[in-house]
Amino acid sequence: GFEWPQVQDVVDKICEECQEFSEAPDAAGRAYEIGDLFFALSNLARRYNIDAESALRQANARFKRRFDHIDQTARRQGKAVSDFTLDEMLALWQEAKQIEQG
Repeated sequence: GFEWPQVQDVVDKICEECQEFSEAPDAAGRAYEIGDLFFALSNLARRYNIDAESALRQANARFKRRFDHIDQTARRQGKAVSDFTLDEMLALWQEAKQIEQG
């Protein structure tokens, strides 16, 4: 019974933890606050019956597939990923998302 009564309260807590993270004075403070943020996000996932660990694994897999698209495009062009500007990488990222979505 020790939980926020409304889902919006959990979302508000996540926003609070993000703010505290951004205001942390040093690496130790950021590590402390990121832990609180992960905990609050896990709580939100639980409220929606989402396995937080599985969701994170899936997000990591999506990231890898999309970044691989950027890397493969660079190789086809005889470049390194670092040769692309951020805007070029973001465009390729969006292209990879479109490919995934069919």
